[in-house]
Amino acid sequence: MKWGGEALVRGATAQFAGVGRLRRALVLLAAAACTAAALLYWRQQSGDRAHRPIHALYTEVEPQWSWVCRNYRCERLLASEMTTLQSLQTCNMLCDSTQLWPQPTGPVSLATAVVPVVIDGFSLKIVSSPSKEVSDLLSEAFEMMKDDINMQEEDDDIRQISYGSPRPVVVRVAINGSADPRMRLDTDESYKLFLRPVKKSLIVDITAQSFCGARHGFETLSQIVWRDPYAGTLLILEAATVVDSPHYSYRGLLLDTARNFFPTKAIIRTIDAMAACKMNTFHWHVSDSQSFPLRLDSAPQLAQHGAYGPDAVYTTQDVKTIVRHAKLRGIRVLLEVDAPAHVGRAWGWGPAEGLGHLAHCIEAEPWSAYCGEPPCGQLNPRNPHVYELLERIYREIIELTEVDDLFHLGGDEVSERCWVQHFNDTDPMDLWLEFTRGAIKSLERANRGKLPDISLLWSSRLTRSPYLERLDPNTIGVHVWGSSRWTESRAVLDSGFRAVLSHVDAWYLDCGFGSWRDSSDGHCGPYRSWQQMYEHRPWTEESAALVPGIGNAAAWHVMGGSACQWTEQLGPGGLDARVWPRSAAVAERLWSDRVEGATADVYLRLDTQRARLVRRGVHAAPLWPRWCEHNPNACL
Repeated sequence: MKWGGEALVRGATAQFAGVGRLRRALVLLAAAACTAAALLYWRQQSGDRAHRPIHALYTEVEPQWSWVCRNYRCERLLASEMTTLQSLQTCNMLCDSTQLWPQPTGPVSLATAVVPVVIDGFSLKIVSSPSKEVSDLLSEAFEMMKDDINMQEEDDDIRQISYGSPRPVVVRVAINGSADPRMRLDTDESYKLFLRPVKKSLIVDITAQSFCGARHGFETLSQIVWRDPYAGTLLILEAATVVDSPHYSYRGLLLDTARNFFPTKAIIRTIDAMAACKMNTFHWHVSDSQSFPLRLDSAPQLAQHGAYGPDAVYTTQDVKTIVRHAKLRGIRVLLEVDAPAHVGRAWGWGPAEGLGHLAHCIEAEPWSAYCGEPPCGQLNPRNPHVYELLERIYREIIELTEVDDLFHLGGDEVSERCWVQHFNDTDPMDLWLEFTRGAIKSLERANRGKLPDISLLWSSRLTRSPYLERLDPNTIGVHVWGSSRWTESRAVLDSGFRAVLSHVDAWYLDCGFGSWRDSSDGHCGPYRSWQQMYEHRPWTEESAALVPGIGNAAAWHVMGGSACQWTEQLGPGGLDARVWPRSAAVAERLWSDRVEGATADVYLRLDTQRARLVRRGVHAAPLWPRWCEHNPNACL
């Protein structure tokens, strides 16, 4: 029995071993199936990552970050560490800084409580208006403001916070001044805005002396409305008081569309960005020696001979569209056809039509002997047909732009050598004066026998002594483009001429990109940062003291200033980032003229304004890494 028992035990043991192997195989098979399922799930999730909001990549439900106001700055913390959530947008709006751009010049009081709103809940009531045209434009401008607000993104809304039910917003506007809605030299752009809760509504009262002032009020109202991504709704401050008016009456941006062509939609987008910063003058440098893209009914030959091609032409309807859009934004279009220099092949058709030579030195070589950059050319000051043609051009410009109190004649960088070559019996400076007086007479005839209040000339040798004294300061103003440290720039102001300042060493946007002609640094030196542009205050005694000479800054007649974007090395695709937000810095300098420089508050407000521009479709360049936007304390 002993042997038989051992065999039985061995058989049982073998049977149990077979069962164990089977179980292990099943376990391994199940593990493999689980691994395959997990791998498949991971691949599906990885494929979806690019289409999922950033907070969902971490927690699936909760936002990643929350912000809290500490020491008057928003501090970023992990949302998981917070008992209540707050978005960066809402924290910025409620944490000490006004977040308005440009900074208002009068008293400002902003509530720290918010109310949810919807865009369809905004309504307009015109309490008083001096004309039907003003009323009609107010209604259109109000709808544009609503569109601006409604362009704020909704794609990343998390909807984790509720601020209650939306409340209606009634905007009441009272204009008690000018019946003319145009931006004029004497337009009062001041406004007052009062926002307060009344029962279950919000009431906004905007009072102004002009349509343009009321439009500025709309702009300020739009800046105290924002979309909170954590709530998925628009928010507005519950109460606000803003009393505001500009420091300078001319706040401009120049765009050159002759060196490279910019489509109408790019110009309109630029005007929208200007309005967001309360700039009021779009200086359109439409022609130069390289091209003449403006097709005028009064002189169609200029575009026929001067445009780059049929796809690089502005029709009169294009101009009317731009002017109309600018008008609704409270902006004048100052359209400049440069003369007598900076003309080219566009003016070369005179002999063929029996008008003689309208211009000389067209595409002369070597170009460096006749002009600052190729191609060369300047008008013939002794041909009477030139002045007849200018009269027709000026008349059409005034009719198209509706601007008759201000005109830009151009008038810089005349080549004395060119005129000496063709008129060796006369001092070329006398010819220059002769041409300028002839052009002004053409302008007077074009403007129904009345000169504009100011006709601007670019600063040049003509605006230096002894020629400056031969110009009439009652009708001529000078657009000063030279360096703020040049004595001739100072002389214009000391001589009592009204001036628009666009100093090349501060407010030229094209500097710092090298020369397109060679490997040099270019004609105007290094890049001008927004901080440098913001801190430029050339009308102060301190700035005046940098230039030797006699003069009193307090007696200068500074109308304002303009940022200038020349376009030898710029096309439509790069326009927004080159111009914005740097021009916004110039805009606040001209509106508010704050004594302080680029302080921490300016950084924060400009970053918020840049975000507004981006939401409105303007591809403005960033001020700093996005990390600094999230952590401003660590970057300032």
